[in-house]
Amino acid sequence: MGCRVRSFRAASGTREENKAVVQGSIAYYGTYSVSDAGKTFVFHIEFSTFPNWDGLEQKRPFTLAGDELTWTVAAGTTGGPVHVTWRRLK
Repeated sequence: MGCRVRSFRAASGTREENKAVVQGSIAYYGTYSVSDAGKTFVFHIEFSTFPNWDGLEQKRPFTLAGDELTWTVAAGTTGGPVHVTWRRLK
């Protein structure tokens, strides 16, 4: 569960490595709201690196356990579910 992040330096990557990083990434910005009752985030996407996401709202179920907040994307770009976990810093 969770997300593993590898260190990457574009200046030292090969063309193929750089392409793989870009193709395996997504970024978006906007606002979000939280429904405690439904245990969901609603992301209000203003702009995304996937243009067909611009202006959409996406609901993501979440769980909160101790210092970890995890939300799930049912069908990620790899075809299966993706779990994103944030851990509170102490």
